[in-house]
Amino acid sequence: MVYRRLSSVMFPIVTVLLIGTVYWGYQEHQEKNSILIKAENQYQRAFHDLTLHVEKVHEQLGNTLAVNSTSGGYHRKGLVNVWRLTSQAQSEISQLPLSYLPFTEAEDFLSHISNFAYKTAVRDLTKQPLSEDEFKTLQTLYKKSDEIAKDLHHMQKDVLSNRLRWMDVELAIASDKEAGSNVIADGLRSVDKKVGSYPEVNWGPSVSSMYAKRTIKMLGGEMVSAEEIKKKAAQFLKVDPSHVKVAENAKGTEYASYSALVNEKDPNHKVQMDFTQKGGQLIWFMKQRQLGAAKIDFEKAEDSADKFLEDHGFKDMEAISYDVYNNSGSFTYIGTQNDVLIYPEKLTVKVALDNGEVVGLQANDYVYEHHKRVLPKASLTKEEAKKAINPSMKVTDEELAIIINELGDETLCYEYTGQINGSTYRIYINAETGIEETIEVLTNQEKQVSES
Repeated sequence: MVYRRLSSVMFPIVTVLLIGTVYWGYQEHQEKNSILIKAENQYQRAFHDLTLHVEKVHEQLGNTLAVNSTSGGYHRKGLVNVWRLTSQAQSEISQLPLSYLPFTEAEDFLSHISNFAYKTAVRDLTKQPLSEDEFKTLQTLYKKSDEIAKDLHHMQKDVLSNRLRWMDVELAIASDKEAGSNVIADGLRSVDKKVGSYPEVNWGPSVSSMYAKRTIKMLGGEMVSAEEIKKKAAQFLKVDPSHVKVAENAKGTEYASYSALVNEKDPNHKVQMDFTQKGGQLIWFMKQRQLGAAKIDFEKAEDSADKFLEDHGFKDMEAISYDVYNNSGSFTYIGTQNDVLIYPEKLTVKVALDNGEVVGLQANDYVYEHHKRVLPKASLTKEEAKKAINPSMKVTDEELAIIINELGDETLCYEYTGQINGSTYRIYINAETGIEETIEVLTNQEKQVSES
């Protein structure tokens, strides 16, 4: 009797729970399907747009080559369109599920085309028209882009006619299936392999320099041993060499370096450092410890960073920006030579704001770019170059600076810092041509540094 009453009460409850569970599962299934469909649609759209834009790149390259060699205006227009289309194609590749699929050769090729088109288009083609080598490069790109476009178009036909799904590609790649298991994945592998087999293209020095990897060959000085690095690290930190462990990275290659680890008594005060193998120069330093609440102001933090650089041989440096994060302040410095700012020689110093201790250094750019330069002479005076900026701008500082321009070349500029429309700007005017090279707006913290 008791069981009958209990069952008469529990049965409806269990039934309701069961129906609720089934409904919840159905809803979850519907939501999951909705997400999968949305992802599939995004992949399909990105791939079809990629195919279209690569075809358009080929078309624009053909149009650029079709006109007279003296048609600088049309060359510029065509190259701008090539740059725009290749940038879109790169964006579409990033939207495809290719994380585990080798497609780097094709991505790299499009990146090179984009930069070649941009750097050629931004120069004054009336004064510096396309060279014979650049026309040859355009002809090569025209031919190769046609091959890539046809391969992608063939894949597109397979995808549409066989109703192939990109979600299956993602699963095939994730499960590391062998070649032949998925038409789309195999097609992309084939395109990438073909691009990788292309003979070297003459991209010109400005584009090639963008992809030049820094190696120990670029550095001066003698090769140093692990033992010498141990002594350098110990001297830098004023500890006994026995506390330092050194490991060689990328041994036997042109990227070889050393890492030094210092175990102090307190495990929360470990120090890691990286040195170049050639010359034994410090390129990275980090002291790992818990940072307390900020107690020191900007001036004291900057004094601490200045003293650190001076003590460790980084001479003639000037702070240009400042950023605060997690109770630490990071100062960006650049080198100077004969009172000219050298922007390629850049490093960052991290200061703990609880006691002013320097807890980090990133000096990779400085180490590879620092050298004695033959500085060009300015053709224009500060007053002449100043005519290029808005007369309403209230200039507070004027300096000469070496910057890297859009073509990747070191360029002498006048740097004007000032206020207009309620914001502070740095404007760089070419000291030879009077043309504005670049402009940047300063944050309040960067403004603080420029005024210090």
